[in-house]
Amino acid sequence: MQIRKLLLVTLLFTFGALVQDARAAACSDRTSENAMWWSILHPGVGEWYLKGFGPLSNAPPRKFWLGFIPGYGWPGYLQVKSAIDSHKCKTNDSLTFE
Repeated sequence: MQIRKLLLVTLLFTFGALVQDARAAACSDRTSENAMWWSILHPGVGEWYLKGFGPLSNAPPRKFWLGFIPGYGWPGYLQVKSAIDSHKCKTNDSLTFE
């Protein structure tokens, strides 16, 4: 129970900072804020949204498939990483912060 509370507080803090600084930067014809929320739904979907969805090959494969692992993908590290990347209009498949 304590881990869930800590995770929730961490996610709220991280996304709160992102939303405060959000100017809804345009990533082609899509907004980074919408992409961020797609990534909160599932890792990799925000980057897939930025690429115009289409076939699954447009989604970053490592983020998307690893996103099904509880605690690592959803909710967890990859969810935050993907949300930050898509908010910055990045569509890479890197799993580390650079």
